[in-house]
Amino acid sequence: MVDVARPGERIPIASDHAGYALKERLRAALAAMGYQAEDIGTHGPASTDYPDYAHPLAQQVADGTVARGVLLCGTGLGMSYVANRYPGVRAAVAWSPEVAALARQHNDANVLVLPARFVSDEDALAILHAWLDTPFEGGRHERRVHKIERDDDPATAPEGT
Repeated sequence: MVDVARPGERIPIASDHAGYALKERLRAALAAMGYQAEDIGTHGPASTDYPDYAHPLAQQVADGTVARGVLLCGTGLGMSYVANRYPGVRAAVAWSPEVAALARQHNDANVLVLPARFVSDEDALAILHAWLDTPFEGGRHERRVHKIERDDDPATAPEGT
């Protein structure tokens, strides 16, 4: 579990064509903050398919290669649909710093998804900072996060299911 920003941490970042320009700005911002920003693509503004970039990033988070990552597409929805299909991935679409902070505090979001067509560069940077700097609160939220990874065996299900 990642609780606070950790400069030096490797954070993959990926987008489709709609998020390309903003991805480039955020990749540079991550590097300036001391993170190892791993650019998974896309590498230009030509039309692309978002699953081609969401799958490799989500796989890295799911298998523990990285603790967290950042995805961008036009609305954020497509990327989040793909990423959330992976076990252990909690991808949150955030359109404000407050939403990003709550996604971390209450849901331990390990993938930030930005709706590139609906946030300014300034807002996107503020959202990224909030997500990087906000710790997971744990407590009652930890029980809820565990319930996301549903266990169909009632004998081993978390309390209260």
